[in-house]
This record gives sequence, structure tokens and C-alpha cells, in this order.
Amino acid sequence: MNHLVWNIDPVMISFMGLQIHWYGALFALAIASGFQVIKHIFIREKLPVESLDNLLIYSVVGIVLGARLGHVLFYDPSYYFSHPLKIFAIWEGGLASHGGTVGVVIAMYLFKRQAKLPFLFLLDRLAIATGIFCVFVRMANFANSEIVGVPTSKPWGIIFERIDMLPRHPAQLYEALAYLVIFITLWLLYRYTEMKRREGALVGLFLTLVFGARYLIEFVKVRQAEFAQDWSISVGQMLSVPFVLIGLTLLVLAYLRKRPN
Repeated sequence: MNHLVWNIDPVMISFMGLQIHWYGALFALAIASGFQVIKHIFIREKLPVESLDNLLIYSVVGIVLGARLGHVLFYDPSYYFSHPLKIFAIWEGGLASHGGTVGVVIAMYLFKRQAKLPFLFLLDRLAIATGIFCVFVRMANFANSEIVGVPTSKPWGIIFERIDMLPRHPAQLYEALAYLVIFITLWLLYRYTEMKRREGALVGLFLTLVFGARYLIEFVKVRQAEFAQDWSISVGQMLSVPFVLIGLTLLVLAYLRKRPN
């Protein structure tokens, strides 16, 4: 059976000593796409567009710091504590979505005072933009041949030549597709239903769907944390459960509260 062989150079452009990596370019595209979505929402709802520059700064700092620290602490602490300078090498990959979620929530809590917007109201709208952001982040992981799946005999298996010559589940593409569907779902619910008036409902659905999908896809992913190879569930699954529960709680509370006028 012929399988696609994936082995692109992680450096997209190299000119006079300056290198632009595919990972960095796709991550920048993730930020840009998410920003355009939130900008459209702010314009549509006549929210203070002038605050978007600060929103972008808060979001990016929160996501990157949270995601990087999450990866360092949850997936390979022994390596990074032995090579502390590698903590800053984010172009090599290694961003944990769980940590990024916590980071952006903290960032939005700090930002809401400046924007003078309700916390859950802000998170609901940011959740939509985060959906498309996640799509490009997983594409960046695919470009980097990281977060690969376990070996498979399925015809859509991909050989990541930088890893080995075994066809594997393209777990990054599974997640990217799941996040794209979640983004479209949230966008349609925001545009055509009253769900956006239930504070906490959209972000609750986002957390439930994203980390529910993450939990399921983990079954076909190579486990990243060396110390947890013998665990019954992976670190990613273990960390996903609390986020699913938080998401469900936010959804229930959103509909138990009286709908605002």
C-alpha cells in the first residue's frame, strides 16, 4: 500500500542568515485569523474596536506563555529543567493547549477591566476566534512532524519520514479538522441563535467540544510524556477531563440563569 511520505524542511525561508520556520509562519497565521474573527465580532456588536490591539497582545502573551509552561511542566519537565534555555525555543514546537487555555483565561480576566466588558461575555466571543486559531496551530504541528499518531494500516496513514518509515495516524490533521468543525458550529450558533445572549454558553460549548475531541483523538496519538507511558490514560486525556467538566458546568449555568433582556 502506498502512503503519503511527509518530510518537508521545517525552515520555510532562509535568507542571509534569517530563517522563517513553517511552524512560526502558521502560528502567525493562526493569530491573524483569530484576530480577524474577533474584529468582525466587535464591529458587528459595536464594541470598542480601539481596544483590539491590547486584546491581541493580552491574548497572544497569555496563550504562548501558558501553552509553553504547560508543555514544560506537564510533558517533559526533566528535559527542560536540564536544558533551561530550550524553554524559550518555541519555534521547535511544544505548546500545550491545556496550558494555553488557562493562560488566555487569565489574560482575559486582566483585560476585562480595561475593556469594561463582562468576563464571560468576552470569553464567549473569544472562544469563536480561538476555534480557528487552533486549526492553524495543529497545521503547524503537522508541518513540524510532531504530535504524530500511532502506526496504522489505514490507507490514509502518513509516513512522517523525520520520525520513521511507518505509516501513522495523522493525529494533527484529525484535531485540525475537529477544530474547524467546532469553529463553524460556534460561528453559526453565534450568528443565528440566541445562545450568544447566554453568558458562558459559547465558551462552555467550546471547552466541552474541544477537549472532548482531544480526549478521543488521544487514543491514536503517540504519548508525549515519557513518565506516563504506562498510565491507563495519557496526560493529555487526564488534563482534558477537567476542562470538559468546566465546559459542561458553564453550559448548564448559562441556561439556569435568567436570560438577559
